[in-house]
This record gives sequence, C-alpha cells and structure tokens, in this order.
Amino acid sequence: MKILEHVVLYYVWRSVVDMKVLLNYGLYIVIFLSALQVVIARHETRRLFVELQALERTGDELNEEWGRLQLEQSTWAINDRIESFARTKLDMKMPERSSVVLLAK
Repeated sequence: MKILEHVVLYYVWRSVVDMKVLLNYGLYIVIFLSALQVVIARHETRRLFVELQALERTGDELNEEWGRLQLEQSTWAINDRIESFARTKLDMKMPERSSVVLLAK
C-alpha cells in the first residue's frame, strides 16, 4: 500500500510540476508579446512624429506662400498701378469733359 501511495503522490507531484512549467511558458509568452507590443507602439509613435513634423513644415511653407500672395495682391490692387497699366498696356485715357454724361439718381 505504501508503494501505491508513493506512485500516486509522484503522479500528483509530477502533474503539479508540469502545470508550473506550463504556467511559466505561458508567462514567458505573455511577457514576450507585451514587449513586442511596446516595440511596435514606439515605432508607430516615432513614425507619427516624423509625419507630424513634415505636415508642420508644409503648413509653415503654405503660410509663407499665403503671406507672399497677400502682399502681391495688395501690390497689384494699388490704384496707381491699375491706372498705369490701363494707360500703357490698354492704351486707355481719361475721357474729355464734353463726353462725360452724369446721371441723376
């Protein structure tokens, strides 16, 4: 009877050891997967940061161009420039007083 108890105890102990080994392997796998997820998250963060910097650079360039275009528009809209363009390029001139007709409201 003593041998049978030892055999049963051995198999119980062996199954407990097997469960501990299985649990250890499971924990190793979980730790590895979480570490892999950390690496992936850091890589994605770096990629998004680089993309953000590129978009900010593009935004700055567009703001500079917008300022230049506003300055150019204000230059083109000056009355003297328009009058000069009308006289030289379009060969326009002020009408004589006799040809001007005033309309009343």
